[in-house]
Amino acid sequence: MRTAAAARAHARAVVDARWNRSTRPAREEDVIDLLLVVSELAANAVRHGGGLAGFEMTPVRDGVRLAVRDHSDAEPAAVGGPGLGSAGHRVGGYGWPLVVRLARDITIDKHHDGGKTISVFVPVRTAGEPA
Repeated sequence: MRTAAAARAHARAVVDARWNRSTRPAREEDVIDLLLVVSELAANAVRHGGGLAGFEMTPVRDGVRLAVRDHSDAEPAAVGGPGLGSAGHRVGGYGWPLVVRLARDITIDKHHDGGKTISVFVPVRTAGEPA
């Protein structure tokens, strides 16, 4: 996988295979959250991490576990970003805070040969399941 769009398409296919749309569909709002997290992690790997070096998705009973690897050792800025840059321009974007808000069990593992893997869990419930 080389792009955020390809990662999103793969994520949708995994959800459709795990949560059958006709008999046991996933809650659409959960799928939207998952696709946002996938998009942000993959886009950040491309934009800030020297490229997408790996992408794994594992559906589990109550959601999806993601692992996105890139070529950079740099960790994402803390939630809210590092503050204001010159002339009052905000440094950092909205992507990482969005990931932190929507995902759980977030870990960042740096690799001895360079790069890092960001792993997260995103809950996905079956339609009709209580919130």
